[in-house]
Amino acid sequence: MEYMIVFKEPQSDFDRRHDDAYWGAWGAYIAALQQSGVSRGGNGLQPPNTATQVRVRDGQRQVQDGPYPDTKEHLGGYFVIDVASLDQALEWAARAPCASTGSVEVRPVLPPMEEPHA
Repeated sequence: MEYMIVFKEPQSDFDRRHDDAYWGAWGAYIAALQQSGVSRGGNGLQPPNTATQVRVRDGQRQVQDGPYPDTKEHLGGYFVIDVASLDQALEWAARAPCASTGSVEVRPVLPPMEEPHA
C-alpha cells in the first residue's frame, strides 16, 4: 500500500539547511529509502518564506505570501512509499531526521480514480 510521509520542520531546522550535518542526516535517510526499494518519489521544498497561500472567499481570490504567521512547523518535503502496512510506514516516518525536532505525518494514498463511463 502506498503512504505519503510528510515532513514538518520547525524554523530552527530550516535555519540549519546550510549545515553539512543537517544534509548528511537527510542524505542517509533518503539513501535508506531508495536502497530498500520502498520509495516511489518525493521532494524537499524551498523555505517557508517562498510559499504563497491562495484562498477563494466569496468568489474572490486572496493571496498571502509566506506561511501562516502562527505556524509552528513548516512543510519541509514529502515521500510516497510503498510498504505492506501502516506499521512499516510509521517505522519509516520515525526514522526521518525531523521526527525528533518537528513531526512526520503519515497518510494512505487514495487509489487511482476510475475513468467515468460514457
